[in-house]
Amino acid sequence: MAWRQILKRSANARVVASKSLKYAPSSITTSAESSCSCLQGLRYHDVSMKVSLIRCFHASPELLARRRDEDSFGLKTARRESNKGKFRKREIGKPPVEAAYVPPKPKKTVKSSQDKTVDIFEGMAVVELAKQSGASITTLQDILVNVGEKVDSEFEPLSIDVAELVVMELGFNVRRIHSSEGTEILLRPPVVTVMGHVDHGKTSLLDALRQTSLVAKEAGGITQHMGAFVVGMSTGASITFLDTPGHAAFSAMRKRGAAVTDIVVLVVAADDGVMPQTLEAIAHANAANVPIVVAINKCDKPAADPERVKNQLGAEGLELEDWGGKVQVVEVSAVKKTGLDDLEVALLLQAEMMNLKARVDGPAQAYVVEARLDKGRGPLTTAIVKAGTLVCGQHVVVGHEWGRIRAIRDMVGKSTDKARPAMPVEIEGLKGLPMAGDDIIVVDSEERARMLSSGRKKKFEKDRVRKINEERTENLEPSEDVPKRAEMPVIVKADVQGTVQAVTDALKTLNSPQLFVNVVHVGVGSVTQSDVDLAQACGACIVGFNVKSPPTSVSQAATQAGIKILMHSIIYHLLDDFGNLVVDKAPGTFETQVAGEAEVLNIFELKGRSKAKGDDVKIAGCRVIDGCFTRSSTMRLLRSGEVVFEGSCISLKREKQDVDTVAKGNECGLVIRDWHDFQVGDIIQCLEQVLVKPKFISSESGTVRIEC
Repeated sequence: MAWRQILKRSANARVVASKSLKYAPSSITTSAESSCSCLQGLRYHDVSMKVSLIRCFHASPELLARRRDEDSFGLKTARRESNKGKFRKREIGKPPVEAAYVPPKPKKTVKSSQDKTVDIFEGMAVVELAKQSGASITTLQDILVNVGEKVDSEFEPLSIDVAELVVMELGFNVRRIHSSEGTEILLRPPVVTVMGHVDHGKTSLLDALRQTSLVAKEAGGITQHMGAFVVGMSTGASITFLDTPGHAAFSAMRKRGAAVTDIVVLVVAADDGVMPQTLEAIAHANAANVPIVVAINKCDKPAADPERVKNQLGAEGLELEDWGGKVQVVEVSAVKKTGLDDLEVALLLQAEMMNLKARVDGPAQAYVVEARLDKGRGPLTTAIVKAGTLVCGQHVVVGHEWGRIRAIRDMVGKSTDKARPAMPVEIEGLKGLPMAGDDIIVVDSEERARMLSSGRKKKFEKDRVRKINEERTENLEPSEDVPKRAEMPVIVKADVQGTVQAVTDALKTLNSPQLFVNVVHVGVGSVTQSDVDLAQACGACIVGFNVKSPPTSVSQAATQAGIKILMHSIIYHLLDDFGNLVVDKAPGTFETQVAGEAEVLNIFELKGRSKAKGDDVKIAGCRVIDGCFTRSSTMRLLRSGEVVFEGSCISLKREKQDVDTVAKGNECGLVIRDWHDFQVGDIIQCLEQVLVKPKFISSESGTVRIEC
C-alpha cells in the first residue's frame, strides 16, 4: 500500500510538471540543480536533469525558505501589490541627486521647569507641597520614604527642611518663607551700606565715624573687601555699617551689599561729581527697593561744588529733599570731621520712619557677607543676622556647606555666645568655605544638616551641568564669518571668597572675539603645588590676588614648567597686567595696509620679445612718494581716486637691476601681472598683510575691555 501511494503521488507530480512546462514562458526557468531541490520534497528522483522546469511554489517549509532566498540570487519575482482604489499611482523613477551630507541640526533645549521656584514654609502639608510643585501626592510620598520620613497622611505637616529636600529632589529651586507669628518682635538697629565711586572717601568717612584708621591698611588706598562693623552713636543708638569697594571690578559685592541692607549711603565727592560707579550704586539701591541718603564728601576742598553734585543727582532721577523729594542730602568732610552729626541724625531718622523690627527668639536667619580660610581656625564666615538668635553650638547649613558653630566673634574679635538681629559676627566651625551671599539656616541635628547639604550639592551640580550643556548646544552652530576663538585657561586664588568671585568676574570681562578667558579653578588661600600641577596639565596661568607669595619650591616648579604666576594686591594693577597678557596671547587678525605709494611718471614698452620670453610688456616708471615698495607685495592701481586693478608685482627694478625693496624718494620700474593699461599720473599702492593684535583699554572709571 505504501508503494502504491508513492507511485500515485509521483504520477500526479509528473502531470503538474508537464502542464506547467506547456504554459510557462521560456524566460522564467530554473537550472536542473534547482529543479531537483524542488522535487526532492515529493520523493521524486526520476525527472531528467536536462529538462528545465518552472518554479512551483507549494506550502512546504523547504520551498518557502527557498522563496525567501530568491532575492539574494538576483531572481525577479512578481510581487503582489494591494491596489487601493480604482487607479494605481504610477511611480516615476528619478535619478539620484548627489548632494553634500548635511548633519542634522541639534535641537536646542527648551528651558525646562527646573527654573521654577517653589515657596516652602514650616508646617507645610503634603497636599500644599503637591499644589505648589505640580507633582502628584504619590510621587511626593515616595520621595519622603526615600529621605527617611514616614508620613501617614497627606495632610500631615512637614518641617521646612524636609520640604526643601523633597523640592530639590524634584529638581526645582527653593525659597524659604518664615513666619513671625507667636514670636517676640523688637526694634533692631539699621543696616547701612556705604556705596559710591572709587576714591570718593567712603572708607575715610567710616573711619571718621568710628574713630579708627582702616584706610591706612588698605592696599593702594582703596577698599577691596566687603567689611561689616557696628558704630555706636553719641545718642546711644548703634548702626551696622557695610563698607563696599568702589572699583568697577567689585560690582557683585555692591549688589550683595544692597540686597542685605536697610539704607544706602551714597557717597559722592564734591570736587568730582557723579561717576559711573555712582550711577551703578543708584541702580543697585533702586533694584533692591532701598532708600538712599546722599553724603557729599570732601566739601573742605577748594574745588568742591555741592550744588553741581545736587544738579547731577537730580538729573539722574533722585528726588532730593531740598527740591521737595524724599532723599536726604548731607554735606560732610571726612578729613575735617564736619557734618558727621548731621549724617547720624539723617540715618536714625530714616530708620525711625522705616520702623525696623525683627524676630528675636527662634532659630536664626543670617546672610553671608564674606568668607575666608584661616590656617589655624579653618573656614571663617562673616555674616549678619537678619532674624532670630544665632547660638554657639547649633548645627547650620550655609549654601551647600554645613557645620556646627564652634565659636562666634564680633567684628572686634571678642567671643560671644549668641548673635542678635543686625549684628555682624564671624562664625567658626563650617566644614567648607561657603559662597558670599549664601543664606545661613539652623537645623535640628547633624544628620539633617548632612542630608540638606548633600541635597544642595547634588542640585548645584545638576544645575551646573545643565547650564554647560545649554551653552554647548547654543555654540554648536558657529557662524562661518566668526573666527574661532583661542582659549586662555586661568586659575584664580584670592584671600576671601567674595574677592575670588569679584576677580573672576573682572577677568571674564576681558573676553574678546579672538580669545576666551576660561577660569578653570578658583580657590581661597595662597598658591600651592597642586595649583601648579593643575596649571601644567591644562596650560593655564595662575592669578593670585591679595595672597602671600608662594613658597620658593612652588615658584621654582612653576618656572621650570613655564607657568606664569601673576601676584597683585591692587585690582587695577592686576587688570592691567592680565589685560596685556591677554593681548599677547590673542592670535590677532591679518589686515591689509598700505605700505607705500608711488606715482607713475612714464610708461615704457618692450616689443618684439621672443615666444620663450612671452608677450610684449609695459613697464610703469614710478617715483615712491610715501613708504616703501616690496616686490613680494600686492599692487593696487588707483586712477582718479578709484581702484582700477589689483595684482601681484612680477618685476621691480631700480637702475636696471632687480631689487626687493625701493624706499621713499627713489625711482623704479615695475610690472604688474595681467595689467598693461598704465597712464601717466596713476597712483600705485603697495599693499601688505599686517598682523593686528587687539588693544587693551582701561578707562579712568576703572572699567577695562579688549577692543579688536
